[in-house]
Amino acid sequence: MDYGLKPINFKDPQPAQPGFSRRGFMVTSLASGFALASGALHAKAITTSDEGLVAGEIKIPVNDGHIPGYRAMPEGGKDLPVLLVIQEIFGVHEHIKDLCRRFAKQGYFAIAPEMFARQGDVSKMSDINQILSDVVSKVPDAQVMSDIDATVTFAKASRSVNTERLGIVGFCWGGRTVWLYAAHNPALKAGVAYYGLLDGMAPSDIKPHDPIDIAGDIKAPVLGLYSSIDAYIPMDQVEEMRGGLAASKTDSEIVVFPGADHGFNADYRPTYDRVAAEYANTLALDWLKARGV
Repeated sequence: MDYGLKPINFKDPQPAQPGFSRRGFMVTSLASGFALASGALHAKAITTSDEGLVAGEIKIPVNDGHIPGYRAMPEGGKDLPVLLVIQEIFGVHEHIKDLCRRFAKQGYFAIAPEMFARQGDVSKMSDINQILSDVVSKVPDAQVMSDIDATVTFAKASRSVNTERLGIVGFCWGGRTVWLYAAHNPALKAGVAYYGLLDGMAPSDIKPHDPIDIAGDIKAPVLGLYSSIDAYIPMDQVEEMRGGLAASKTDSEIVVFPGADHGFNADYRPTYDRVAAEYANTLALDWLKARGV
């Protein structure tokens, strides 16, 4: 339950457990419920009905097989905008599925690919440090970009969507991914990054850049939604990111919520801030719709 309440040292991960194999796919279907490491379920956790929706688990073809994902869309929907929903470090658990249903109620084809399928099943890990060292640190950014591209291709094949109206929203680890994808895919219309790490992931062959390094290369307008007392993301990094974004000429913006903490949108966690989350949701939807998503 310390996640979102105190800093985690990303540069000093715990050693991987012996016998852990990364060959093939470690996750072939989504877990039900919430990830163990996310802690006890908060009383304010939101559950959105799938009434009026087509919603459920899907299989997404990727370069080397299939990854599981969750998709929600309005029943009978046609020419729907596509909204990629990118997970936190806990994978595509019930909160991410619920977010997909919420976005579908707003008229989106919302789809959340399981981004850690090859590296490990984080839903069964109870230790945050194990998730970071055994899984998150081993996921190449290039793999993530390729899998998201494959998710867009999957959505297009449904014939219910218009992939020219393509958006992305991500949370924490997924927020970092939004910045990277906005530099990767010139076809992206807009993105929203909730408290995604901007700097501090030690550069490596599989994670060569942090968002702060490529801010000037962003190709689509991104709205960053951040919190003023976030132990992971100091305000000097936010200001540096703002300066870099100015060079991108995409009119990207960062909004900082005073008094809110990291994870303020996660209604199943004690860091949830209802006022900040509701206002952020309004800003996010307005941002996407104003840019054709």
